Amino acid sequence: MIQSQHSQTHVRSSVAAQFQPASKDLLRVGSRRWFLQTGLAGVAGLSLPQILAANDATGSGGKPRKSILMFWLSGGLSHIDSWDVKPNAPAEIRGPFDSIATSLPGVRFTEHLPLQASIAHKLSIIRSVDCKASNHTPITMQAGNPLAKRTDNGNDGDGYPSMGSVVSKFRGSNDPAMPAFVGLADSWKADVWESGQMGSDFAPVKGSELAGRFALPEGVLVDRLQDRQSLRREFDRLRAELDRSETMTRTDRYTQQAYDLVLSGRAQKAFAVDEESPQLRDAYGRDSIGEKALLARRLVEAGVSYVLVSGAWGYFDHHGDEVRWGGIEKGLKPLLPRIDQVIFTLINDLEARGLLDSTLVLMLGEFGRGPVMTKTAGRDHWTNCMSMLVAGGGLKHGQVIGATDPRGYGIVDRSIPPQDLAATVFSQMGIDLSSHWVNPQGRPVPIVVEGGKPIPELS
Repeated sequence: MIQSQHSQTHVRSSVAAQFQPASKDLLRVGSRRWFLQTGLAGVAGLSLPQILAANDATGSGGKPRKSILMFWLSGGLSHIDSWDVKPNAPAEIRGPFDSIATSLPGVRFTEHLPLQASIAHKLSIIRSVDCKASNHTPITMQAGNPLAKRTDNGNDGDGYPSMGSVVSKFRGSNDPAMPAFVGLADSWKADVWESGQMGSDFAPVKGSELAGRFALPEGVLVDRLQDRQSLRREFDRLRAELDRSETMTRTDRYTQQAYDLVLSGRAQKAFAVDEESPQLRDAYGRDSIGEKALLARRLVEAGVSYVLVSGAWGYFDHHGDEVRWGGIEKGLKPLLPRIDQVIFTLINDLEARGLLDSTLVLMLGEFGRGPVMTKTAGRDHWTNCMSMLVAGGGLKHGQVIGATDPRGYGIVDRSIPPQDLAATVFSQMGIDLSSHWVNPQGRPVPIVVEGGKPIPELS
């Protein structure tokens, strides 16, 4: 049987494995040229007082520590086979999995999420996310904006930024020695929405490159940098080297942080996952999403405000057994225990470290999956509704918000649109919801559109 064009595209574009062990590239140290272009490049243009002032900075302008940790389920998780089970529906809708009770009376999850079921009292499950504006991209839901879409006209997202970029611009990081927004994803373009027309200064930093970004270049020693005269000479030399190098294509957004980063090694330390105990690393899982989740926790702990994690591109796109990711039984079933383990471990780890109340954890994808199983044991895209998980942030949990009909076709109670998600995130981060940014045409653009409001059930 000839595969559909969509399925063939998935087969051709798939990653080598859904959950391979994390690549060593994730922790690589960058080259001297990379460092010069993205690290001390900014320092070279600073005056000494500016540098020393940055080195003395210890917090985020007196703001309370707040962070967002978003898990992106690339491809779109089936709501019926995870958090919105339909045990009384016909088999073609119910799917192959049984359901289990949770720690919340009357609430059931799929049998393959037993760890999350055991801590359901610490979670909020939103079963009524309106994703009609979303497409098979991260744009709409990561922007929290129904106007941000894949347009196929050369202006994807219509210029609107991701929520992480808004946090980067209007709040910044929790520690001036760290970036505000970091993405941990293997497929950047497919899984991470950036800053749109807000500008590259607020784009996410690629986590796979951050560790090497601030390594000392050869011949520059910390003890020499401590001496002010030597420091001036080093900067003069760096300016000359930069003048001889190719023109930098992006303005370095860490100019007032670079000196502190070089001397303190905070960014490098945040990436030292091998400092964690073998037991904790095993608990997170020694695979792509497990390693990234642990690294994300370390980045939050180090002062990053917004971290986005994607295990692999498209790995929840379970159309059927004819595509690379398989159907529900062959494809989704092996993945559910992985996100089960990751959320369970992360929530308990954050709680043990006193970080859960200050870290809002989100888990979602671009849309849900079709209520009726396909002929090849999968489910197709479904933009009527989807489910998402919320935890932490000092918010109210131990609840299910909203509902879909008995067959999972559509929302019947408490529709939550993308803009309500954005308003919730920004409110959590202490950002004025009436804030605007200015696009290249000089027009003010609101950070929350279409009347978005924070989700009241969480407050």
